[in-house]
Amino acid sequence: MIDLPPNEDKRAEDTPVLRSRWTGKPRRDMSLVQLLPNMLTVAAICAGLASIRFSAAEAFSAAVVMILLAAVLDGLDGRLARFLRSESPLGAELDSLADFLNFGVAPGMLMYYWAFPAGNDFGWGAVLIYVVCTCLRLARFNIGNEVAAGLARMGKFQGVPSPAGAMLAMAPLYISWQFPQLPMAPWPVLAGWMVIVGLLMISKLPTPSLKSVRVPTDRAAFVVIAGIALVVLLLRYPWAVMSAVTVGYAVVLLWAYGKSLILRR
Repeated sequence: MIDLPPNEDKRAEDTPVLRSRWTGKPRRDMSLVQLLPNMLTVAAICAGLASIRFSAAEAFSAAVVMILLAAVLDGLDGRLARFLRSESPLGAELDSLADFLNFGVAPGMLMYYWAFPAGNDFGWGAVLIYVVCTCLRLARFNIGNEVAAGLARMGKFQGVPSPAGAMLAMAPLYISWQFPQLPMAPWPVLAGWMVIVGLLMISKLPTPSLKSVRVPTDRAAFVVIAGIALVVLLLRYPWAVMSAVTVGYAVVLLWAYGKSLILRR
């Protein structure tokens, strides 16, 4: 042990310990930069609330944009928290509540106002099922289980993740905008679609994750260019790109379901 000089020892004893005024425990201060992930999460919540407001005003395109913005912010806050090493139980719970609002309530209300404008009770029931399934999925994800943990190590999800579920739930909307010459699907089909998407989120179906995708180092530049091109196309042809992405993801889910059936046999 290294002995401090008398003046240094006295200075250490005289230094006051900052304590919380609420709990009396020693206080740990955080830099403003470390609060950025939580700020992004709160911004995502505001985007989800704005989407609900636009849906009620029948500004459906703006409502979709707000949900997409919330999805982007949701993808950034966790990565930023890990980069800054500022993960906390509060941030995790806040992120889960934001996902419930942005990918459960907001898409559900959007589809209700767009697909069931006459206040159809069956449509409202389908929306309720979808929103409750989103809540159940997030609760299952928070507590964790051995099956989900094993799939996570393989780079897979258990069931459809809530952001992808929101994308699937809104698929009839932007497919209808992309092909306005086609008749709108009848409300029983739309209600059934909402229920199916909700059940997919709470299912045990192994679904692919982008975390399992590996890119060779010598081809990373091409992937970056493809990502930039996708963003440009999304800004120029949003409904065409969203329709293509949704159909492609649905095909991947069918492939995963068929593969799971083969493995069971």
